[in-house]
This record gives sequence, structure tokens and C-alpha cells, in this order.
Amino acid sequence: MVRGFMMYEFDVVIIEDETGGYVAFVPALPGCHTQGDTLNELMDNVKEAVELYLETLTEEEKRIF
Repeated sequence: MVRGFMMYEFDVVIIEDETGGYVAFVPALPGCHTQGDTLNELMDNVKEAVELYLETLTEEEKRIF
């Protein structure tokens, strides 16, 4: 196991955008949302958005997860 590596699982809500593509948000992470033209692009973007969101948390906030 790699030290300092944590694995998390989050529910993701995906909505098909009226103008094309998809929008996703992570209910457990307020303000964490993204979009993509395809489902594959969307899922890559969701992973990146969650990683960036978690990087911005303080150590105290990380204890929640």
C-alpha cells in the first residue's frame, strides 16, 4: 500500500444537459460539480473535481471522511 494514499467513494448525480453533454455533482461535497460532452469525459472530470476538492480541505475537514 502506498503511504498517504486514501481511497474514498462518493455518490455522483448525473444529469443529461438539455444542450448536449452531461452535468454531474457530488452531494457529499458541496459545490463539487463538473460537466462533460460524453459519459467517459464526465467520469474523468468527476474524478479530477473530487481530487481537487479534497486537496483544498483542511486536515480537520478531512477527518469527516
